[in-house]
Amino acid sequence: MADLKLGNYLRLRLLHINELPSHAGLESSIENPEADQGPIDRPSLHVFITSILEEAYHFTKANVSQFTSHGSKKSPPSTSPVELLTQSYSRELEHVSWQDPKLPRKWSGHGPANAEHWFARRSHHTNSSEEGTATLSEFDYGTRRDHPEREKDYTPDLYDCAEILNYNDQIHEEFGFEGKLSSTSGEFTDVQMSVQEMCHQLPFGLYNRCFSVLVITAKGPLQDELLVVQLPVDISSFTAAFYSNKRNLKEGKDKLQKKQVILGMYVSVERVRILSDSNIEWLMATASDAKGWLPMWMQRLGVPGAVVKDVGLLMEWIKKPRQQGLIKD
Repeated sequence: MADLKLGNYLRLRLLHINELPSHAGLESSIENPEADQGPIDRPSLHVFITSILEEAYHFTKANVSQFTSHGSKKSPPSTSPVELLTQSYSRELEHVSWQDPKLPRKWSGHGPANAEHWFARRSHHTNSSEEGTATLSEFDYGTRRDHPEREKDYTPDLYDCAEILNYNDQIHEEFGFEGKLSSTSGEFTDVQMSVQEMCHQLPFGLYNRCFSVLVITAKGPLQDELLVVQLPVDISSFTAAFYSNKRNLKEGKDKLQKKQVILGMYVSVERVRILSDSNIEWLMATASDAKGWLPMWMQRLGVPGAVVKDVGLLMEWIKKPRQQGLIKD
């Protein structure tokens, strides 16, 4: 594993809300923000975003290439087979620099890093606006732009995505209207970042799951590339949260929102790019822990089918905005 490099952010390990860059909504909405630890030393927005994007980009280029392939499966109506890959990290996590000088995990004291079981899928698609496939612009519309809302649109069991915090105005103020960031990997543009609560409905007898995630999306760093990163974040002390602090139980708009949920966590990265043969590669890798009484071995049984199914779900859903003329090249 010569190119293996595990960073300290793309991990199945909760970010503390005090590890996020400054935001006006944070300082006034955290319960006892300075209790016990004094003034909060937050990372700069530029260093935070570029470091995470670089880490995620390297992961899709080098680390996933070392995953074990388990063959390909169909995901109708997609015309492309979906390759399933897996990798587990255990001892490797002992060498992760949690106190990396660029972005130290000051709030990493949530116990030792547990083993991470990663699943990935890779599919190649004809760059065409037709049944069972999609153009790069259509992938951009369905996977990067307004990512949480789009994921909710095409994922049947995702019943709510609540935006808790949005950094886009700050990004435009600091880096220009194009949201342009330079890094050692290249230039990222149209960068967006927000904190979201993503809630999934589970079968009868199981509590629904809610995942609070930091979502960072961008174009680049190379031409015709898209990147989506989601990191687990602990916002239970944030008064503006909805599910994470149980505010939904009293203020939910309907029975589904008012239901008790279990807080799980996941980390994921997606990369969409044009290949040299003009086809599109869609790569996604994720590690998760749904918490509750479900043991990890049982959770792992259901993940492969779910990640493969998502390809077909997007291809089915993309037909509607395509027919409505909502997607522009």
